Amino acid sequence: MPKAKNELRRQLTALGDPSAVIDATIARGILGVRTTLDPRRVVAKFNELISQSPNTINHVLKLRPVDLWTSSNLEDLKVAVSRLKEQIRLGERWSMEVELRRFTALHKMEIIEPLAELIDEKVDLRNPEKTVRIEILGNTAALSMLKPADVFSLHKAQSRTGQFEASRP
Repeated sequence: MPKAKNELRRQLTALGDPSAVIDATIARGILGVRTTLDPRRVVAKFNELISQSPNTINHVLKLRPVDLWTSSNLEDLKVAVSRLKEQIRLGERWSMEVELRRFTALHKMEIIEPLAELIDEKVDLRNPEKTVRIEILGNTAALSMLKPADVFSLHKAQSRTGQFEASRP
């Protein structure tokens, strides 16, 4: 992870935030980043950078902006989802993703069902316009309301540019 952390720091500095805080989380392989920059703009810049120069980014595998942080108990998650659901417009299709990392208090469906009930618009698991992403890291949860363009994925970006590494048999 040191290579990803250094690469991320270098890119954030180039984008205008030399004092971004980048720390390991309790989940293996996941870094938490606090930046003064708009996180969606950072994702857009990473996507732009990799399309212009495919070998510029090699270690940062994925970036997702976080809209809200809360505790991972169900009542606090409900409050957070109630705040985020306002970003889903009338008639928009949405989905929900929940990732549990170092968290065993509840199963995914015990989280998804009561939270999904809070959102009245149509669910579309195949082609949502927005995704409510909930990443539970132990006692803390990161929540995001994401459009497809709000995520940077090195693998997907390399596939689009024709630059990818074949896995070994």
